[in-house]
Amino acid sequence: MAMHLLQEGPPVEVVLRRSARARRISLRVSSLDGRVTLTLPKGVAEREAMAFARSKEDWIRGHLQARLENVDITHGAEVPLGGQPRLIVPGTGRRVVVDAQSIAVPGAPAQVGARLQAHLKALARTRLAEASDLYVERLGRPYQRINIRDTRSRWGSCSSRGTLMYSWRLVLMPKAVLDYVAAHEVAHLEQMNHSQAFWDAVTRIYGPYSEARAWLRQHGSEYHRFRFGD
Repeated sequence: MAMHLLQEGPPVEVVLRRSARARRISLRVSSLDGRVTLTLPKGVAEREAMAFARSKEDWIRGHLQARLENVDITHGAEVPLGGQPRLIVPGTGRRVVVDAQSIAVPGAPAQVGARLQAHLKALARTRLAEASDLYVERLGRPYQRINIRDTRSRWGSCSSRGTLMYSWRLVLMPKAVLDYVAAHEVAHLEQMNHSQAFWDAVTRIYGPYSEARAWLRQHGSEYHRFRFGD
């Protein structure tokens, strides 16, 4: 269920969630969509939870203000590609055309998000397949197939059957970060864990990875703010 903080300023919706595993009341503001979640242990009354949330209202509003605004993809908006910002401009014909400063997307404004998303997904598949092929050659182990999705909780995964899954939003990020995620998942073809042997495999096929890994942890969630109308 949800409640509203009704003190000064615009109302903030807070989602109440009970958890048998929780030992204390806790608050979380999602960096992806700004959702405020209040987790309650069993036996804690809702009025007590509401009082706790209201006592933390300044903290909640501070986190919401610090969070980057969502970007609706349409003509005139900017979106990164390979880590570099590009202005979305009207295009002609049927193809999306990318240059160093802009992305020309044809069609009516209501179609821009869907058209550009389809183009970026195809581009992501190409670039991630190229990176995966490079790293499996260095590793000496094949993969079975690649799936491209729009995941919220992880940027990639590797199944025990050798299926590599990647978020298409990686194509928005710097190439070194996309390459690191590909190397990370390919290394799981040899080591289905995060042991030292796994990280040694990442280093062997990718090289020093600490900078790309730190960048992804610090900035990755920002790339969920681009909304393509899906």
